[in-house]
Amino acid sequence: MSLKIIFMGTPDFAVPSLKTLVDNGYEVVGVITATDKYGGRGKKRLIESAVKQYALQNGLKIFQPRNLKDPTFVEEVRTLGADLQVVVAFRMLPEVIWKMPPLGTINLHGSLLPKYRGAAPINWAVIRGEKVTGVTTFMLKHEIDTGDILLQRAIDIDEDETAGEVYQRLMYTGAEVLLETVKAIESGNYELKVQETGAVTKAPKIYHETCEIDFNQPTATVHDFIRGLSPFPTAWTQLDGKKLKIYRSRKEVTKHSFAPFRFFTDQKSFLKVSTRDGFIHLLELQLAGKKKMHFKDFLNGYQFSTDKEIASL
Repeated sequence: MSLKIIFMGTPDFAVPSLKTLVDNGYEVVGVITATDKYGGRGKKRLIESAVKQYALQNGLKIFQPRNLKDPTFVEEVRTLGADLQVVVAFRMLPEVIWKMPPLGTINLHGSLLPKYRGAAPINWAVIRGEKVTGVTTFMLKHEIDTGDILLQRAIDIDEDETAGEVYQRLMYTGAEVLLETVKAIESGNYELKVQETGAVTKAPKIYHETCEIDFNQPTATVHDFIRGLSPFPTAWTQLDGKKLKIYRSRKEVTKHSFAPFRFFTDQKSFLKVSTRDGFIHLLELQLAGKKKMHFKDFLNGYQFSTDKEIASL
């Protein structure tokens, strides 16, 4: 008889993990996800989480509690009789919930723990210029992302890869590792590894206000910052008093005598900004009130003021 599993998750990152459990015959007795929220233009459209949408399509029992400590909800979870709980991109659980199943509660995290504990591990790994990241499954305990490690798998990060692209790859790598972890727990053939406290790094939540680009830094640092925040929450700067979001860039490390944060363009074939030791080429961008576009399309419709334009270097 296969394990009875309760799955907890909300965004699209969690869907492949839920799907792989269902596809491999595990009995998912309940899916716990975020409450529906209003969004879209004017916040008039009720939006269901990606996990809820998958659960609805596959006839799974759904719970959307506002309060995870609510006694009625706790009793509902208890009556499901799950052997194991699986958490992928969900919120912090109260002890009464995560301690409930006899085989425990496991979590899938988007980093090689103990590195990048926190809400935004993929973003921070790219922002910090890491060459390698990965996923970790671990046994949940009270302190966030501190539980004993079950399995890990690493992937390489390309020097121009965005956080969004890494996210997409880890989403499926994570599902594979999660399935391997559940099978190991089912068989009882697994070992737990305590996290090394001396190797801990943090990955706190990122806010839009802290995403402004500081061009008075090394070119590589600026480039990593841009790609680490792409596509969300998005690095930004100012251009003629308007917010300019940057989604993709290219670095050019070279000596120059210009002050940081000057725009350079010939109005057709390049658009770049000076840094401390080179230039950042802006490749995909979005000016406030406009759609996201390739820099050549942007240059077709935007005329730089003379104090910011230098046609040739």
